[in-house]
Amino acid sequence: FSDTEGAECNKSRIEAVKKNSVGACAPYRRLHLCDQHLSRMKSDKINTKDNLLLEVSLAAQYEGASISSQHGKYHTDNSGSPICTVLARSFANIGDIVRGKDLYSGNSKEKKQRDKLEQKLKEIFKKIYEELKGAKTHYEGDEANNFFQLREDWWNANRQEVWKAITCDAGNAQYVGLTCSEGGSSAHEKCTCASGDVPTYFDYVPQFLRWFEEWAED
Repeated sequence: FSDTEGAECNKSRIEAVKKNSVGACAPYRRLHLCDQHLSRMKSDKINTKDNLLLEVSLAAQYEGASISSQHGKYHTDNSGSPICTVLARSFANIGDIVRGKDLYSGNSKEKKQRDKLEQKLKEIFKKIYEELKGAKTHYEGDEANNFFQLREDWWNANRQEVWKAITCDAGNAQYVGLTCSEGGSSAHEKCTCASGDVPTYFDYVPQFLRWFEEWAED
C-alpha cells in the first residue's frame, strides 16, 4: 500500500511496526477519525463512568454523522463497503482509543495530541477506579497496566450505547452479515439488531487485522 493512496504506512507512525520496515497501513478512515471531542474533554471534569460515556457517545455521534452525510456521495455505484460496515469500523477504532489499544500515532503533532488524550483517559479511569466500592480487588494491579482491564470492562458495558450514538444518523440502513441473536439476514434500521444489540464484533478484532480487511474491500 502507498501513502499516496490515502493510507499511512510510515513505520514511525504505526505503533505495531516501529521496529520493522513493513506492516499494517492505517487506512484513510482511521487517519481522519473525528475524535476532537475526546481530545478536548477535561479529565478534571470527568469523575464517573457516566460522565465518560457521555463524552465518548458525543464523539461517536459526531463521527457517525460525518460518515452518514458523506458516504452516499462517494459510493453512488454500490462500490466499497456498505454504510453500516463503515460505521462499524469507526466504532471499533473508537473502542481501541478508549481501551488504549489504538496503533496509530501519526506525525509528531498528532502523536503529541494522542499522548495527551491517552493521559487524560488514564486519569479518568483512575478516578473511576477510586470510586469503585466492592470491586477494587478485582482490578488489583491494573493501575500499573494503565487500567487496561477496567477500560476493557467499561467498553464491554457501554458499547451498545456508543453504537446507538454512532448510528444515530444511519436512517434505514441495514447491516448485512450481522451477529444478531435473533437471527435473520440483516440487522434492523439504523444498522442495529431488532433487540437493540450491536450487530458487529469488529471492536474485538485486532486493529491491524481490521485494517487488512478494510483495504481488501475498499
